[in-house]
Amino acid sequence: MTTVRLTVAQALVRFLAAQHTQRDGRRHRLIDACWGIFGHGNVAGLGQALVESGQGRSSKEAPLPFHQGRNEQAMVHAAVGFARQRNRLSAQAVTTSIGPGATNLTTGAALATVNRLPVLLLPGDVFAGRAPDPVLQQLEVPYAGDVSVNDVLRPVSRYFDRVLRPEALIPAALQAMRVLTDPAETGAVTLALPQDVQTEAYDWPEEFFAERVWRVPRPVPEPEALAAAAEAVRGARRPLLIAGGGVHHSEAEEALRAFADVTGIPVAATQAGKGSLLSPPSAGRSPHDHPCDVGGIGHTGTAVADELARTADLVIGVGTRYTDFTTASHTLFPSTARFLNLNITAFDGHKLGATAVVADARAALEALTGALRGHRVSPDYEAEYGRGRTAWERTVTEAFAPHPPGAPARPSQTQVLGALDSVVGDEDVVINAAGSMPGDLHKLWRARSPRQYHVEYGFSCMGYEIPAAIGVRLAAPDRPVWALVGDGTYLMLPTEIVTAVQEGIDINVVLVQNHGYASIGGLSEQTGGERFGTAYRFRDEDGGYTGAPLPVDLAANAASLGMVVHRAATCDQLREALAAARASDRPTCVHVETDPDPAVPAPGPQAWWDVAVAETSQRPAARRARAEYERQRADRRRYL
Repeated sequence: MTTVRLTVAQALVRFLAAQHTQRDGRRHRLIDACWGIFGHGNVAGLGQALVESGQGRSSKEAPLPFHQGRNEQAMVHAAVGFARQRNRLSAQAVTTSIGPGATNLTTGAALATVNRLPVLLLPGDVFAGRAPDPVLQQLEVPYAGDVSVNDVLRPVSRYFDRVLRPEALIPAALQAMRVLTDPAETGAVTLALPQDVQTEAYDWPEEFFAERVWRVPRPVPEPEALAAAAEAVRGARRPLLIAGGGVHHSEAEEALRAFADVTGIPVAATQAGKGSLLSPPSAGRSPHDHPCDVGGIGHTGTAVADELARTADLVIGVGTRYTDFTTASHTLFPSTARFLNLNITAFDGHKLGATAVVADARAALEALTGALRGHRVSPDYEAEYGRGRTAWERTVTEAFAPHPPGAPARPSQTQVLGALDSVVGDEDVVINAAGSMPGDLHKLWRARSPRQYHVEYGFSCMGYEIPAAIGVRLAAPDRPVWALVGDGTYLMLPTEIVTAVQEGIDINVVLVQNHGYASIGGLSEQTGGERFGTAYRFRDEDGGYTGAPLPVDLAANAASLGMVVHRAATCDQLREALAAARASDRPTCVHVETDPDPAVPAPGPQAWWDVAVAETSQRPAARRARAEYERQRADRRRYL
């Protein structure tokens, strides 16, 4: 057997550079690049190995290109944004030191795993040989000598291994690639690398570094399950399809459109599934305007979609996890509804007592469409949801409408979205994750291409947007990318602006200043919390946060980090600033302060969301909120 002598870190870099995925005959590089911040747990191991591999001026041509980050959590977010844009067929690695660098990965790992998106985490670890224990930043656990801080990554990883000997890298690396490329199992994968083991040399078999292709499967429906699914659809009078993120991940958008065109079944979308049903260019209408598309579903859904859900006799879930936002905390669908789930993951496919078709979303939709040839919902049902679509479109138009030209008033948040809608092209990508904006986007945004709408709502992580925009731009360098952030989200994680400036990654940041946590402030008021601790204001004489707004200048902060900044005070200025940002070839920020009490407020929730309220209280606000809570939760159902 031919061998080559390398350190463990050098071998890992060489191995990762040789891994590929393949689906539908198209090959993709599996690990596109490695993000990293170096410290004593990885600088002499993976850091040296990356240099050895040919970084420097020719880093873009290196076997494993390197990107320098500023915050470990943000590096994971960037890698997740990249993987989502690439439909999970390519991923990125993230390396950190042992200690705070490693524990900072935890939030990003949880986000990746919750959203079923692949990312490879390579944290340094303490010495496997334990000779210098305790080393700097080592967690000493009196009852277990083999525990390090990296063990916090176990519950948020789909696969975890600690490479304690050089030869153990071979099975660990292969298992890591298996999980990253398995559409039913993917998420964060962690290989903890003790710092002494990283630098140890070993005689590796050449076969370990041979090009390897991991075929991403498209499991087809089992015939009996398909027959049961077709029977369920044929027997339904008021079916409703819910498109989840699995539609995008499996590139099933055309299959979904064919299904809707054949059956006339209305299609609602989760946050992850929005934009999955589009009209073809030949249809003579806007891409977002497919006649079967009824918009978002659930607590942040449209009125038409939620009304259809309340009277549905069959709910067809495709690639969805059925989170509480989608089901309105199990109050949205009638107790008589039956569920049919098409999902590549059996765990999700069997939720809500459903008839399950465990298969790839595209393969399942194509097979079900074929089995339903000649079947279509009634014309009355189509006309009904068509009227609902028209009414909701009027709601969107009113919410997006700008102030008259020359009006001095500040725009509302929905007017910000309307201005952006008027500027972006079909190829733009709009990214958001937290605050009140995901609700407005889900209800109002008109997605024009399958990957235009990028709202991370599985973990809804504040601080995700800016680093994710960098990842998306790296994955799709020809697509303009917009990170929409409120002031609360911006203050969580603005550090990767420096990375964007350093690397010349021309992302656009729309920074909405509303002086606090607007979404949670509203939720606090609804649930008896009286907006306590949700405003960015000085303390008043009684100690509460009800004084004057803080004199922070976030636009100046973005400029100090290297961005081009445009300030917009009116709707007119906002449209001009957004157009200038889209035309810029540098990282650009548009700062706008919104009207907290607009004349046309954003449409409210169309369905409930269960947030438990204090059962006893001396305060009237909490007692009123509890009474409303009891009224709403009486509609909660279990679907068996």
